[in-house]
Amino acid sequence: MPSTSRNLPQLLGDARRWFEEGLLAALEAGGATRVSPAQAQLFAVLDDQGTTVSELARRMGVTRQTAHQAVHGLVTAGLLEQAPDPAATRQRLILRTEEGQRAHRQACHILERLEDQLAERIGREQVDALRTVLEAPWGRPPIPGSA
Repeated sequence: MPSTSRNLPQLLGDARRWFEEGLLAALEAGGATRVSPAQAQLFAVLDDQGTTVSELARRMGVTRQTAHQAVHGLVTAGLLEQAPDPAATRQRLILRTEEGQRAHRQACHILERLEDQLAERIGREQVDALRTVLEAPWGRPPIPGSA
């Protein structure tokens, strides 16, 4: 008989989707520009002073092409812009536009409300404990075959 227990990565993925779906639904209900989950993730890993596409791809765990596609959609939507990187003339930084900054602040506020709603459902102590565990340094993943 197959096991029905779910492993930790599956559970963490479900938790991420819960927040993602809540965020995207609240943004859409508030009249914000519609974005994909990948575009929302990109927004979350973008530095305020700008980030290269290569660095965004690394932070998102996707290919540079996938990150570039997400950037292009957000540039087209008026939420991001590209600017020369003063540290490397052949690179460009991805920055939030004024509208993108407003959308980012709105998303941060929505995520705070979602966390409060989660605390109402499972308890503030549980949410605080979850945050503590997830913020703890885990170190590098173990190498297969090593102790």
